[in-house]
Amino acid sequence: MTDESAPTPDSDSDHTAEFADINEGLAGFGAEPELDQESIDAMQEAQRAMEDARSRLADVPAEVVVTNHVMGLYELAAIHLSATPPDLEQSVLAIDAVACLVDGLGDRLGEEAPTMRDALNNIRLAFVQIKGAEQPSNS
Repeated sequence: MTDESAPTPDSDSDHTAEFADINEGLAGFGAEPELDQESIDAMQEAQRAMEDARSRLADVPAEVVVTNHVMGLYELAAIHLSATPPDLEQSVLAIDAVACLVDGLGDRLGEEAPTMRDALNNIRLAFVQIKGAEQPSNS
């Protein structure tokens, strides 16, 4: 049994005009924007700068780059700990990231490994002290 009232492709209810409006609105959607020469030059310069940065980075030992990232995470933890009020949740994430790198890589961090271990211990101590100061005392 079929529903005779349902529109069929051959019925009088032609949505061609509606679809034309939609298609007109979508024309150019996802199309590449036209760029002027100044934009093209800027993009090419940015590409050259990226290639130059990659080349310079390839000359730096990985332990130096990783140590730099460890210190960035350390600073991130310190920023969250020094916020008013301290953001313990965000700081512990950054501290755990430092720990993953420092504890996980150990002496592979090179001559800075002992400094990184000290930094990790210091930021952990700061976290414990700040967390303790944040909790109400039970005296």
